[in-house]
Amino acid sequence: MGEEFISHGITRTEIEATGRVFGRKGEITEIVPIITGHINETFKVVYRNGDAVEKYTFQAINTNVFKKPDEVMSNISAVTEYIRNKYVSMGESYDRRVLEFQKAEETGLYYYIDEENHFWRVYKYVDNASTYNEAPNTDILYNAGLSFGKFQMLLSDFPMDTLFETIPDFHNTAARYNQLDQAIAADQAGRVSEVQEEIAFFEERRKIASRFNDLQKEGKLPLRVTHNDTKCNNVLIDDQTGEGVCIIDLDTVMPGLSVNDFGDAIRSCSNSAAEDEKDLSKVYFKRENFDAFARGFLEASSQALTPCEIDNMVWGAIMMTLECGSRFLADYLNGDTYFRTTRPGQNLDRCRTQMKLVSEMEKMFDSLNETVHTEAAKHIGK
Repeated sequence: MGEEFISHGITRTEIEATGRVFGRKGEITEIVPIITGHINETFKVVYRNGDAVEKYTFQAINTNVFKKPDEVMSNISAVTEYIRNKYVSMGESYDRRVLEFQKAEETGLYYYIDEENHFWRVYKYVDNASTYNEAPNTDILYNAGLSFGKFQMLLSDFPMDTLFETIPDFHNTAARYNQLDQAIAADQAGRVSEVQEEIAFFEERRKIASRFNDLQKEGKLPLRVTHNDTKCNNVLIDDQTGEGVCIIDLDTVMPGLSVNDFGDAIRSCSNSAAEDEKDLSKVYFKRENFDAFARGFLEASSQALTPCEIDNMVWGAIMMTLECGSRFLADYLNGDTYFRTTRPGQNLDRCRTQMKLVSEMEKMFDSLNETVHTEAAKHIGK
């Protein structure tokens, strides 16, 4: 009988060997592929050692996406260690509240490269908690906002110069505009003539694209430790209490702007329809979702934020939505070479949903901004 493959070329023998490298003892009684993510190969691995049962998450990092995985792990280990130490200094338990990565026994590193050139990491499995691709209610969104806000608060005094920028210009809207300009000029798929209305939409908002870059250069928007992928499904929610347990999917943790983290969460959680919905009458900005997430995020983070950051939270939501839409449009013009598509015109539909959300946020701007300032004022100075 040949070797047992668990998933995409990963074998049971490989997982067993990786476990030994990270000092895991006992018999493996269960290996379960976790398929919610789309980038890394992830497994729940259960060990039994006598009467003791231990559960771990094993991940093989996708090095095609993350070209310098050692820098990714350097950022992750530094940030998670810092959060653990914060909880200890506050006299609180960090159990389940931050991912606990394991060190390889021989090297003391938080990663291991095996003979198949798979780049492995291992952390304690967080039990009795789930993620939600779509929040079933606003309580979940409030708790997700609370979790991401607490992440900002706990890391507000982190030494930024110790982190790598693992993906340069990841949330640089002006740079994304440059990429759209290049796609328009090249017109590789011959589609420019059919999207003049969409191109005009982004051109009308060109000045917005450099807003955060300018504020940062002026010293008004500080660099912070940011997650950079603040979707609701990157927060583990306790199965019994519904409270946020901890933040996961830390691969994009690096220096960034708090307003972008807030904005990307709003972009992803406040769309009434699917991201590629063709019928724009079904697409609208869910104000109740904005209110719930903002309430949680600002409750946890307001004391750490500057007035300029609070003033620009709603701009962050608009900026991240505009940036995402420009990327969909650029990919459509390039012939759909970056984002995976399953039907013709899908990237254009994705672009148009983002445009609709931007337009609605612009109309609601004053009201959304008032909500942000009202929620922040409840907690500043406490």
